[in-house]
Amino acid sequence: MKIFDKYILKSFLQPLLATFFVVLFVLVMQALWLAFDEIAGKGIDIFFILKFLGYLALILTPTALPIGILLSSIMALGNLSENYEFAAIKSAGISLKRVIRPLVILTLFLSALNFIFLNNVYPWATLKQKNLYLNMKKKKPALALVPGAFNTEIPGFNIKFSEKYGEEENLLKNVQIADLTLSQGKVKIITAEKGEISTEEGSKYMMLTLKNGNYYEEHVKKSMTRNERFKMPASAATFETYVINIDISSFSDDDSLDKEDLTRHHGMFSVKQLDSVSKVEKTNYDKYINERAENLYTIVRAKKLYKYPDSLIKKDLEPEILDNFTLNNKIIVVSESVQNIKRTIDRNNNNKRLFKDKRKLLNLYDYEFSYRISFSLACMVLFFIGAPLGSIIRKGGFGLPMIMAITIFVIYFFISQLGKNLSEESAISTLLGSWLSTIILLPFGILLTRRATSGMGIFNIDSILDKIKKFLNRFTKKSIN
Repeated sequence: MKIFDKYILKSFLQPLLATFFVVLFVLVMQALWLAFDEIAGKGIDIFFILKFLGYLALILTPTALPIGILLSSIMALGNLSENYEFAAIKSAGISLKRVIRPLVILTLFLSALNFIFLNNVYPWATLKQKNLYLNMKKKKPALALVPGAFNTEIPGFNIKFSEKYGEEENLLKNVQIADLTLSQGKVKIITAEKGEISTEEGSKYMMLTLKNGNYYEEHVKKSMTRNERFKMPASAATFETYVINIDISSFSDDDSLDKEDLTRHHGMFSVKQLDSVSKVEKTNYDKYINERAENLYTIVRAKKLYKYPDSLIKKDLEPEILDNFTLNNKIIVVSESVQNIKRTIDRNNNNKRLFKDKRKLLNLYDYEFSYRISFSLACMVLFFIGAPLGSIIRKGGFGLPMIMAITIFVIYFFISQLGKNLSEESAISTLLGSWLSTIILLPFGILLTRRATSGMGIFNIDSILDKIKKFLNRFTKKSIN
């Protein structure tokens, strides 16, 4: 390897190592901050917290690498230009293409390494991190309770509240509980203004103390006669203090933190596995649609409505049919017809949501398959933006290059998320959605490379002003004439 190539690589690798670990640290701290309330001060062993951070670091490494390459390429070429080394290189007859050639080879190697990491280490780390986080929440039930939604992690109870507060975040406001532990499928509904969660060390029960509320309990059993059901269908009462002891023995095992119950997340598969799972899901999806179509065909009695696929047997209902019934029976017939129509509409709306959810899941697998490949090439795309940009702006250090790198990557990430969201909703194909950021930013990188190679800036202000003057002069001449 020539001394010149070694020097260029050294100028690139030194900021790359520094920026990569700085960016990775920032990303890990951001993810930790989002999960801080869930794991801090809850009795979780420091060993498991460190494992959680380690898995997070492995998951975020493929994201930190493109940012590091983008930032270091701007810094390396910016330093060469700022210190007039790039001018000396040009005066020696060495072009920009020759300068970045060893960096292009290195970036290609890093792109391949990033793909290998995404295909092997990333799925394993995602599997471990998500299961560890889930098990941390199960170990302490107070962790799993999220305000504003029904929490179903505790077996036999659906718990909802509007706010969680207090130093230990064990105080609840506007509590609603559905107790499903009663026999015969009965349900007890409990509401309270406030609630407090308390758990003694080593106890297998969590005590939930409710203040100022009421409860409603059904007493109807399937074995009761109709008259017995009407006698005492339910009971209700108010209370000042109500205590519920909830069995949490299934949450308290220390070994439960190492369990891996979640294994079907799209981030936990390699590219080959994603392809296989996608094919299976596609087959199941088509089968489900066919079953729903046949079911709808049977429910609406299409065979009786249609003689041929394109013609109705009776296009107009005969109003005199109802004349054969009394007024009360007419009301009953019309009411039943309206109810049947409403049930059919509700069933179709539910099926529509199910179709959408199943299609979203299938799109996620397809998107992830293509995105693993496209995101690996993000290293190359961002390099071809950063390297010419650094030679044009002629600024090294962490100041301006850091601002530009963050701005460019935010744009890249925003376009990627836009492509993902559109793909999930089937607005565009998953292939286009996964490559959308590359398709948009790659021409920009090619344009910057051409302008940097020819010695031009990002844009020529003088040429723009000249065009504006010529455009204005046309109207001036017309007004004079």
